[in-house]
This record gives sequence, structure tokens and C-alpha cells, in this order.
Amino acid sequence: MSEILQLEPKALWKHFYSLTQVPRPSGKKEQIGTFLENYGKSLGLETLRDEIGNVLVRKPATPGMENRKAVILQAHMDMVPQKNSSVAHNFETDPIQAYIDGDWVTAKDTTLGADNGIGVSAAMAILESTDIAHPAIEMFITVDEETGMHGAFGLKPGFLKGDILMNLDSEDEGELYVGCAGGLDANITFAYNEVEIPEGDVALKISLKGLKGGHSGVDIHLQRANANKLMFRFLKTAVADCEARLASIDGGSLRNAIPREAFAVITVPAEGVEDIMDLVDQMETLFVEEFAGVENNTSLTAEEVALPAGLIPEEIQDDLINGVVACFNGVYRFIPELPTVVETSNNLAIIKSNGKTIELRSLLRSSVDSLKDELASIIESNFLLAGAKVEFVGGYPGWKPNLDSPILKEMTSVYENKYGKTPKIMIIHAGLECGILGTHYPNMDMISFGPTIRYPHSPDEKVNFATVQLFWDYLVETLKNIPVK
Repeated sequence: MSEILQLEPKALWKHFYSLTQVPRPSGKKEQIGTFLENYGKSLGLETLRDEIGNVLVRKPATPGMENRKAVILQAHMDMVPQKNSSVAHNFETDPIQAYIDGDWVTAKDTTLGADNGIGVSAAMAILESTDIAHPAIEMFITVDEETGMHGAFGLKPGFLKGDILMNLDSEDEGELYVGCAGGLDANITFAYNEVEIPEGDVALKISLKGLKGGHSGVDIHLQRANANKLMFRFLKTAVADCEARLASIDGGSLRNAIPREAFAVITVPAEGVEDIMDLVDQMETLFVEEFAGVENNTSLTAEEVALPAGLIPEEIQDDLINGVVACFNGVYRFIPELPTVVETSNNLAIIKSNGKTIELRSLLRSSVDSLKDELASIIESNFLLAGAKVEFVGGYPGWKPNLDSPILKEMTSVYENKYGKTPKIMIIHAGLECGILGTHYPNMDMISFGPTIRYPHSPDEKVNFATVQLFWDYLVETLKNIPVK
């Protein structure tokens, strides 16, 4: 793991290494918050922690830069805790096993936390620096961005003093982000009381594994398989053709991650076990063929297990299966003026039963509020017809692009002068905190950029270390060229 300490820029990578040693899954903010707070104080800098847990550290301008606009370096402290089921890793206690693989830094069978650990590390390195010219700096690190942007929502007006906010949470070097999609969570619930298992039935656990998953915003256009959708295609056929009954379902784990795995326990008449085994083989072959070139390790298996305590009632089972099969998932529309950029999408992220309820979680995204509402209405109608309770929560605004932004113009010029080419101006389909922060500080000039990160929110997450150097050099050069007040 310590080999990453030899990468350049060492000032950044040493902090990233430190972050891999501090457990920081979303929802567990105390340890990482204290770590960042202590870091700011160790430098003798003004350090604040608000009531929701956000950490703010202020550093004065270097000599000669006092007349420049103040800059906020903003990132989030939490990481998405995703791992392959084959490994025993506790994100609340275990360090991330980061290592170099070719041109990339990645982690052993877990998410890496480059999202957004690289941004946090860059801000920490700027605070610590003694040889980088910069205006007054505020390092602002939010809590629980990945599970609902709670830190951004909880920010109080007046907490930040800076004029320019640089969000360090984008994932393609050479691109400047000036807008993002808003989001909305759909919570769908089926209530039931378990019923008895037919006499003579045998229980089987169906496991769908090996899918790539990924970020439900950044990767949604890649047409990767959704484990929940595939599992319920199988279940519909198993119920219709093999007299299968559903006992439990457990698919997906995070609202903003494309589900990679799904597990179901079913029962079938003893004489139907062979038919189910044949169906598993057939459907696995079908899924492999359908997603050839997209998914490389799709696995659908069945194994006999002990009988469960009971079954989901048949009418609830059928409504659930039909509702999930009919639920829209994936890209709903691309931006007409930018046909390669996703405008509206849905990720059917989580489906879990507990013997009393079946809970489904879906994350809708759109840069157009009316189309987000339209897709929400479609999903609501689908599950209301299936007899479920549907609630929408956690809505957050998109970030409307400002192509006349002064920091955009300055950073475009800096990039052209430094690298001899023009950066791409982008709108991202993921949710960035800028949209929410802009509601608290409507006059703040904002931009987002970062190094190249691939497959965030999945165990395949990796960051290209050459682009980390480019990102760092660009940040340092930009800070030297911040406009005067």
C-alpha cells in the first residue's frame, strides 16, 4: 500500500494514503471529521466544525496575494462503501488496500475512495504548503455527500466567506464542469405477512453476481446490466414456468450505485428443481449474450438451501415482479442539443425484503426539473398500479450553467497557456454539491474539476495517477492567477 507514497505529487499522495487509513463510509462521519479537524488545528489555522459535521479550515493569503478573491476548495469526506461479496472487508474499521496497477491506483476488491479523497487530499496539501502562492483559502469538506448531500443541505448561510468555489469532485482531467443534474429518491414499499410453504417444496438460493455496477450518474449511459432488473426477469419466468414462489429478495446496496449483485430465495416443488436448474443455465447464457462486450463476468447460479420461515404472498409476489419488470431503468433522455450527454435517468438501486415489507429504492436524475417530475410520475404510476406505497424524498436541485463565469474564463485561459489546448466545458449527469451550495450562496462563482477516475461507486474504482499530477499542477497554477477583488 505504501508504494503510492512514491507517486507525484508527493504532497498530495501522502494525504491520500492517510485517508485510506481512516474509515469514512457514508453515514460514519465522526472519525474522519475529527481527523480533518485535528489536521487544520495542527497547522495552526482557524478550524471550524458546524453542527452537521462539515469541516472548514481557513488559511490566509500568501504575501502579495491579499488583494485577490478568496477561494473555497470544496470536497466531501465520505466514500461509497462497495465491495465484492468474496472479500471480508469492514468499511467502518478496515483500511482501504490501495495499490498501483499499471497507470492507475486502485484497491483490492473494494471501492478506492478516490471519489472524493483526491479532492480532499489536494485541499489538505494546499493548506500545508509553504511555497505555493495563493489568495485566502477556505478548505470546506462536507459530510455524507454520497447518501443525500446532507452536508451541503445543512450548510448555514454565512459560514463560508470565499468568493470563488472550486469543487474538486469531477472525474475527467481536462474538463471543466459548470452544471449538473438534480436528483430525487423514490421509496417504494410493499407490506405483507408471510404465508406457509407448500408441502413438498424445496428451497433454492438464486445468486446473480459478477456485474460491473458503477456510478448511477457517471456510468448510467454505459448500458451496464442492472442486477435487480435481471433477477426479476428470471423470477418472472421461474414463477410462470416452474411454479416458483418467492421467499426473499436482496438486490443492490446503495441508491447511487448501479446494482452489481442480487440474491433471491425461492421454493419450488421437489420435482421442479431440475427445471429451475435448467432455467438458471438458460438465463445465464442469455444474459451473457445480451451484454457481450459490456459485462464480462456475469454469473447466475442456484443452490439448495434450508427452507425459509415463510413466503411472500402470491398476489404480492406477482405485483412486485410485474412492477419491477415494468419499472423504467437507465437513460430516459439525452440532452437534445448535446446528444451524448444524459439529461434524465433512473437507477433501480435497491430491493430488499425482511419478512414484513419489501423496500425498493430508486434514484432519479435530471438537469430539467419538469422531466424529472415526468419520470417520477411514470415510476409512481407503475408501482401504485402494483399496489405499493410510493414516496419521493431527498430532492436536490441541479446546477444551472453560467458560461459567463469569471472563474471559468480564467481557468480556461490558464489551461490553454499551460497545456496548449482548450479544456472541455461540461455538464455532468451526476449530482454535484454546487447546485445545493448555490442556493445558500447565489452569487458565488463556482466550477468543478478533477483528475481522471473510472468506475466510481464500484470495486473497480481507479484513478489515473498521471492525471492527478496534471490536476495538481493546474490547481496550483490557477491559484496563482485568481483575479483581484
